[in-house]
This record gives sequence, C-alpha cells and structure tokens, in this order.
Amino acid sequence: MGRPERVNVEGVGQLPAFSHASISGDLIFVSGTLGTRSGTFELVEGGMGPETTQTLENIRTILEGAGASLDDVIKLNVFVTDMSGFPEMNRAYLEFFPTDPPARITVGCSGLALGAKIEIDCIAQKPS
Repeated sequence: MGRPERVNVEGVGQLPAFSHASISGDLIFVSGTLGTRSGTFELVEGGMGPETTQTLENIRTILEGAGASLDDVIKLNVFVTDMSGFPEMNRAYLEFFPTDPPARITVGCSGLALGAKIEIDCIAQKPS
C-alpha cells in the first residue's frame, strides 16, 4: 500500500499543519473540524447548536471532496468545552443523523482551537 491520499477542499479553512482528511484503503479519516464560516477561521455565532451545525456542514464538504457523504460515516468523536451544551449539540446533530446514527463518543475538554465550543472528527468508509 502506498502513501495515504491527502484531501483538502475549497470552502473550509485549513491550517498548514494538517490536511482536511487522509484516505487509506477504503477509509477516510477526517481531521478535527470546527464550526467556521466558509473559507475562513471565523466561528459562526450563536453557541453550541449553530457551531455543531456548521461543523457538520464543513465535514459534509470534506467528505464530498473525498468522494463520500455523511451516510458513509462509521464513527465520530465529538469534543465539547461545556457539557451543559450537550442537549443543544444533540439537537443540531440529530438534524444530520435523524435515524440510524453512526457510532459516537462525546468528550468534555477544557479548550479548543479558536475558542470553539465544539470540534468533531470522524472516520468514514469510501463507497465502492
């Protein structure tokens, strides 16, 4: 197996320290993603819910760039800075995964890049 393919997409801010995703075999590993506005490092306003929505929109864009969709997600890791926002995050999350959601963990943490309230990474399977 050769070097994993790196995926970077237009419309989602990217630091030079990492790619949006890497593909190895039929697995897509999406880097930690924040709820930033298209092509910027500016977080959307409104708190946990809107940041969750924008984060998952950004992940959708990254997966599309890798030839997949949210339906192909196997596992998500969700990091939140305040567990009291868990219900608000879940409401926004369920808009993207209303039935038969993928495996997930939610972890409380003390801080995230750019002062974000939420960060999500995931693993997806590339469709055949």
